[in-house]
Amino acid sequence: MAEKKAKTSKKIANKKGGYSAKNITVLEGLDPVRKRPGMYIGSTGPTGLHHMIWEVVDNAFDEVMGGHASKVVIRLLPDSWVEVIDDGRGIPVDMHPEQKISALELVLTKLHAGGKFGGEDSGYKVSGGLHGVGVSVVNALSTDLEAEIHRDGQIWKQSFKRGVPTGKVKAVGKSKGTGTIIRFHPDQDVFETIEFNLETVIEHLRQQSYLTAGVHLEIFDDRGETSIPYGFYFEGGVASYVRHLNAKHEAKHANVFYVRKKYDDLEVEIALQYTTEFHDSVHCFANNITNPDGGTHLAGFRAALTRSLNAYSRDKGYIKEKDPNLSGDDTREGLTAVISIKLPEPQFEGQTKSKLGNPEARTAVESVFGEAVQIFLEEHPKDAEEIIGKCLLSARARAAARAARETVLRKGAFEGLMLPGKLADCSSKDADSSELYIVEGDSAGGSAKQGRNREYQAILPLRGKILNVERARLDKLLANNEIKNLIIALGTNIGEGFELENLRYGKIVIMTDADVDGAHIRTLLLTLFYRHFVELIKNGNIFIAMPPLYRLQVGKNVRYVFSDEEKDKAVEEMTKVKAGDKKEPEVVEELEDDSLEAEIIETKGVKINVQRYKGLGEMNPEQLWETTMDPETRKMKQVSIDDAEVASETFDILMGSEVAPRKKFIQTHAKDVTNLDV
Repeated sequence: MAEKKAKTSKKIANKKGGYSAKNITVLEGLDPVRKRPGMYIGSTGPTGLHHMIWEVVDNAFDEVMGGHASKVVIRLLPDSWVEVIDDGRGIPVDMHPEQKISALELVLTKLHAGGKFGGEDSGYKVSGGLHGVGVSVVNALSTDLEAEIHRDGQIWKQSFKRGVPTGKVKAVGKSKGTGTIIRFHPDQDVFETIEFNLETVIEHLRQQSYLTAGVHLEIFDDRGETSIPYGFYFEGGVASYVRHLNAKHEAKHANVFYVRKKYDDLEVEIALQYTTEFHDSVHCFANNITNPDGGTHLAGFRAALTRSLNAYSRDKGYIKEKDPNLSGDDTREGLTAVISIKLPEPQFEGQTKSKLGNPEARTAVESVFGEAVQIFLEEHPKDAEEIIGKCLLSARARAAARAARETVLRKGAFEGLMLPGKLADCSSKDADSSELYIVEGDSAGGSAKQGRNREYQAILPLRGKILNVERARLDKLLANNEIKNLIIALGTNIGEGFELENLRYGKIVIMTDADVDGAHIRTLLLTLFYRHFVELIKNGNIFIAMPPLYRLQVGKNVRYVFSDEEKDKAVEEMTKVKAGDKKEPEVVEELEDDSLEAEIIETKGVKINVQRYKGLGEMNPEQLWETTMDPETRKMKQVSIDDAEVASETFDILMGSEVAPRKKFIQTHAKDVTNLDV
């Protein structure tokens, strides 16, 4: 099957000399990977697992960007196998002159071995995987990896187990085409899970298709009884990507700005469009690698955008001589933009490439974008008017928010830096060891205040549901008492004045009831943190408490469980233990609060008292401490941002103004809901 695919693939000639073993340069060995996998793929959770696919796909897209391939295929196979196919030149298989092993084995078993380090004599001018560790890391962290290469009229194969070759590369047949096929099975001893998520794969690879206009990308899910195909092909490049990102938003202007231009040996491609939203959505890429923390290309973009909009506004009289300039925040409200650059030697921070550091990238983006956006504004005066109007409105709202923020902080100063009245603060002043519990309602707040460790745990009860910040500017936020109290309690300030180092608590824990209202309050708080305190999420400060759903008791034996599945298992285990006890069965103790939902389960002569907790207020202080607040026994989820774009889109759907997308989301995911209280 694979041979047939390779034969039908399009052969693209190497336009820059030969590509053979002499193009492969070695920097160091592979030993550290299995000892510290997180250093190379970010984590051993689902993010790191999917990063395995991205590393192999990056190599395929390097061939596409080099003009040597036009098609990439990804197949999710049964038993957690993955196959990545490209119709590029095929990894060289001849003997390396210095290492005395085949180039294929070298690439798959040595860190920093690849055709991307030799400058003009290398196999690539532009590459995403410039660290050269990608496919070797995938090999090291896989139980099995199979490489199939089509080149020089032959089909070559070599297999590996946990990074170690099981034999030499061998020719196994004839081939009329060229390309590389990598099949791998992630090591279950390394990863928390080896189950790939189709939606995650589709979202990431759709993004890659937008960034490489003209590439044919196919995804197949072969894990079921029938193969499910997905295909992407975009001629519009990042302009198409911006239209996709804004599909659920109201655009402020009709035309999408787009520029693609060379600057020295860099290629700059940028698209943008403003919407009626209050937050910005800017996505940065270097050589098709996403840079969630931005970098020099983002800095150049922001500088050119602010400078150009101010120059145009003053020239056309939108901003008077005595008025202040628009700030960077003013020019970015409601902005959706994609910044994609391609450069020969990108300098990334870490293997996950979260931030670009090349100074020349800033110069290139600032020059290309600055010139192009000025032309766009002049040629599209109606669009320019809408953009400037949006920015000026943002500036006025920001000034109002600044005044409101100063009032909030000044009030704290006048009161001797007194914290909100409802806040039961901890005695410790060490932020790293302190915890703030944001609790739903006065009842739960009372139990939490009594049950906590006063030395390092603070409690802030909320009155009702806070403001939905998805559709509100900062000035409106600061008029909301609950949000205002939370800002003062955190100590970080908000907006332009945000200072992470002033955070008063190392852990901010959202603790709400296990019902629909609790879930809604939790979502409102997460929306607030995501939109206005995202640094706290990135820094790992935000947590969600996991109170138990049930309390099970047989005599003096008490267990707390967190799901129906755990309850059924616990009932079975407690029944066995009690049934094996030779003593007379103990009488089940009376409920401490007969208002709780409870039942008596009698199994094999054993009586089990089962209490269902609907709210935190139903627990007494001792129970709340033991189950939800004691560091020795509690369960908490740390909030993280694995994919900012997906997270942003989900918040837009759940908390935004459009009803239709929210209805569709609920209908799609309704089957996944458990323990729904109506």
